[in-house]
Amino acid sequence: MCSHFYAFVLSLRFSPTMRPPPPLLPRIAASASATPPRRQRTVRPPMPPSPALLSSTPPPAAFVETPKPETTQQHPPTARRRLTLADEEWHPLPLSLAELSLPLTLPTGQTFLWRRTSLSPLRFTAAVGPHLVSLSHLPDDDRLAFLLHNDDPASSPSSSVAAARAALCDYLNAAVPLADLWVQFTAADARFAEVAARLGGGGARVLRQDPVECLFQFLCSSNNNIARIEKMVWTLAGYGERLGEVGGFVFHRFPTVERLARVSEQELREAGFGYRAKYVVGTAKELMAKPGGGAKWLALLRDRELLEVIEGLCTLPGVGPKVAACIALFSLDKNQAIPVDTHVWKVATQYMLPELAGKSLTPKLSIVVADAFVAKFGEYAGWAQNVLFIGQLPAKKLVATEVTSETAKPTKRKRATKMVEIQA
Repeated sequence: MCSHFYAFVLSLRFSPTMRPPPPLLPRIAASASATPPRRQRTVRPPMPPSPALLSSTPPPAAFVETPKPETTQQHPPTARRRLTLADEEWHPLPLSLAELSLPLTLPTGQTFLWRRTSLSPLRFTAAVGPHLVSLSHLPDDDRLAFLLHNDDPASSPSSSVAAARAALCDYLNAAVPLADLWVQFTAADARFAEVAARLGGGGARVLRQDPVECLFQFLCSSNNNIARIEKMVWTLAGYGERLGEVGGFVFHRFPTVERLARVSEQELREAGFGYRAKYVVGTAKELMAKPGGGAKWLALLRDRELLEVIEGLCTLPGVGPKVAACIALFSLDKNQAIPVDTHVWKVATQYMLPELAGKSLTPKLSIVVADAFVAKFGEYAGWAQNVLFIGQLPAKKLVATEVTSETAKPTKRKRATKMVEIQA
């Protein structure tokens, strides 16, 4: 009975020109008569398998002359799935989604060096010092996690998981309890409470960037739009050490002041910097002349009072009060600094200082607005101002920035230019 059934199976499995050689049939019969294979217990004679099923199923183990032990069989790893966090070695950071939202922090005007390298799951990639990292949220508990791309000691001796974690915690201002601040801000201002609810209740964090990196980024921001700023900043970053490629983007460590001082104004003008080229070159040279070097001089500003910081930064070519306030807030620990642009001016005249409505923004009125923010929100007023600034952006612009590589389609660049205008 079994031998007839297997003959029937073979007739379905092979075409007339592909029938198994006759010597196999006695072997099948002998195997069936000696010890019934396990498949016999599950086969129901009234319902034989269909040809379609058999055509995609390998022959039973009894057909193999010398079957391999189960322990040596090769199977593809079931845990490997495309674009999932389980594919790679992700390391958690002490920040929940309420403490840091990637779309509300990275592409909203504080920095222009992060690139969105995946949509699902959403992840951003950039160089933080010598570390090339991607950030994303773990799917199980929404904790922030990072992936270190250049952790090979042979090629990147200065980068390791422990060093990258420490650098990221510093860069992301992880020691500041954002959720607690939002509770205070919500109690202090009805407008903030409205914006906070619309943004999901938290996550818009102020970064603590490297001062050199932050300064040269905002030199590119004067009367400019996001897409063009990103292109200029990307050009400057290209003068630094190459760290690797992720998602079609080649990432570099941001160059030192010494390296930027060797770039000519003509070179930057040809790259599309326009009049900003002289600011970049002039600032690099000014910093080189500072005692101890530009990087040290900028780092020491973290220990100075806000007014002294603003005055010191404004001595550099291309740096005005608003740009100086951005650098102070986003890299020099001046959490009460208030960069007053047209968006913040609109918030101030509508909700905080209605008596200024209809007037034009001037340097003196910028100081009035900054004082009003500090009076209402306290020593972290700059963090509250940052949230209200984001709240002024249309809802569609709060989605992660549409960034492209040099080979991307021009239509994507066009969409990116609509993100937000930054004016000095």
